[in-house]
Amino acid sequence: MNPRILILYASIGGGHKSAANALHDALAQRGVSDVQVRDVFEFGGALLRKAVVGGYTVTSEKAPLLWKMFYESGDVSDPKRAKFKNQLRGQAQRPMFVLTLDKFVQEYAPDIIIGTHFMPLEILLPLKRKGEITAPMYEVITDFMVSSDWIQNGVDAYFVASHFTREAMIRRGVDVNLIHVTGIPVRPEMAIPKTREEARARVGLPTEHVITLLGGGIQPKRVRFVAEELLKTELRGTLVVVAGRNKELLEEIEDLQNGATLRLLKLGFIDYLDDLIVASDVVITKAGGLTVSEILARGTPMIVIDPIPGQEEWNADYVAGNGTGIQLRMIEAAVAATQVMLDEPERLAAMRARAQHIGKPRAAFEIVDVVLGNFRQ
Repeated sequence: MNPRILILYASIGGGHKSAANALHDALAQRGVSDVQVRDVFEFGGALLRKAVVGGYTVTSEKAPLLWKMFYESGDVSDPKRAKFKNQLRGQAQRPMFVLTLDKFVQEYAPDIIIGTHFMPLEILLPLKRKGEITAPMYEVITDFMVSSDWIQNGVDAYFVASHFTREAMIRRGVDVNLIHVTGIPVRPEMAIPKTREEARARVGLPTEHVITLLGGGIQPKRVRFVAEELLKTELRGTLVVVAGRNKELLEEIEDLQNGATLRLLKLGFIDYLDDLIVASDVVITKAGGLTVSEILARGTPMIVIDPIPGQEEWNADYVAGNGTGIQLRMIEAAVAATQVMLDEPERLAAMRARAQHIGKPRAAFEIVDVVLGNFRQ
């Protein structure tokens, strides 16, 4: 018998949704079809979504120091205080969800609930503690370090990115038996081996250097600056700038042309990002937990720029600390860093080897296998 599974995320950034969809796809490959993937903000109303998501986006992008102060001031080191704080916050949010999320959970009656963000679990855990929800609740942490917001009273198990994350959670008072080191769930296709040559052939890129700049989450003028400076160099190959759904960025770089030796390829949203990551010699990116996990899963060295204070700074530290890339606090150094990496093939190969060693392309499968195994015991 297969379970009915509810996967909840919060649309604060795109990573939590991507992780939820990766779990959905892994479950489908395991033959589990009765799965719902829902955004918690569907149930809280447009005003709440605008306040939370809009507030996060504006503050983290326009006032990063203010966001850093807010983020760090809310990170409580004492485990009991952290759980108490999170319980209070969950109770405070519940009135906005009683007639919507509670009703949906009651009607759908899931056998298992998985959260790829702490917010939906925080809202539902009071019902679990009162016995009104009996389904086990699992939390999937989508960054390489953990703040106190993720430490919830009543979660049945945590799935974390690395042993580094595991140790941080133990220090925060989490029972070691509740922690599973699986990696952050990435799309199941990333568990299928691909060679760089095959990937380049599929996306039509030459055999010379490929530099990919993932600019969708970076301020457009800063992406333009990096692209312009790279195009001025004597690097040979192709610079691929991926804007995703960021129309403002596409407009900002619309007039950029090929350099003397570096061809420019400008892309919007694409469905072959995995092939592009495999095809790249180096990826320049922000440090979102899912993005970093996808790049590590494919063993591609990276240069991390413009990390959001807090969780992205920790993710960038993880990349640099493990020798899988370089983190830069000054975007002006991105071009020099790219040149150094491409001019030193042995160093680049060492970074690739480290990324392949710590990348976890099967994370989604490992998570669903634990969840399904517990259900079938």
